Amino acid sequence: MFNLTPTVRNLLIANVLFFLAQENIRLIPSLTQLGSLYPLGSPFFHFWQFGTYMFLHGNWGHIFSNMFGLIIFGPLLEQRWGGQRFLTFWLICGVGAGVLYEGVRAYDTHRLEAAYAEYQANPGPYEYDQFMQRSGFRQAVDQQAAEALARNPHDATLRQNLQDRAAQLYDQLHTQPLGGMLGASGALFGVMFAFAYLFPNTELYLLFIPFPIKAKYLVFFYALYELYGGIQKAPGDNVAHFAHLGGLLIGFIILKFWESGRARFY
Repeated sequence: MFNLTPTVRNLLIANVLFFLAQENIRLIPSLTQLGSLYPLGSPFFHFWQFGTYMFLHGNWGHIFSNMFGLIIFGPLLEQRWGGQRFLTFWLICGVGAGVLYEGVRAYDTHRLEAAYAEYQANPGPYEYDQFMQRSGFRQAVDQQAAEALARNPHDATLRQNLQDRAAQLYDQLHTQPLGGMLGASGALFGVMFAFAYLFPNTELYLLFIPFPIKAKYLVFFYALYELYGGIQKAPGDNVAHFAHLGGLLIGFIILKFWESGRARFY
């Protein structure tokens, strides 16, 4: 059904074996904790995680979607570049996506701390709403509470309730370490971009779209979706949207270097 090239096949096998090890080998700490990419400064962070996180996955659906993308987009690129260059591209996109995502997480943490400090200095409805929004946990009830305080600025009970809610959430976010990122999606997005860049008019048939779509349009709209998901992050959304975009950006940079002949990376 699929014309698997050697490097694509080896990456597929490696990812499946790592996932089976995650599921069946019981260690303390676990392979998932050791290999996932944790935020800089976390007690669980190790430098090797920039390379290991892309071989780990959260569940069967997660690994299936990433490996399905690999076997769809990877073989044509490997046939064009050769196995060594394709593997180099895959790994650099994955590592680069992790590095960029760490930067985004550090920036988000800084913004959260700044928003909380501003709210402590002036516990008004606007500052509360800004803090809750940047925390990623704002719900409709929080917005309604901020609006109620704006209408009744002298309601001491309501003001105290909002301060308690903000303090509890802030303490929770700082005492519970952020989860580690894992999955091959960053590397896959680099491969998807390269495919759309080199084979833009290739028509793809997707299960959820009843008509063929050209690769350049698929990747473009997928990138827009990831950008929207990263900016307007919904509560409970644990998808690393900016890691996906980071892989795409790294893929673009590598292709431009290869085109210019200024670097070979293999």
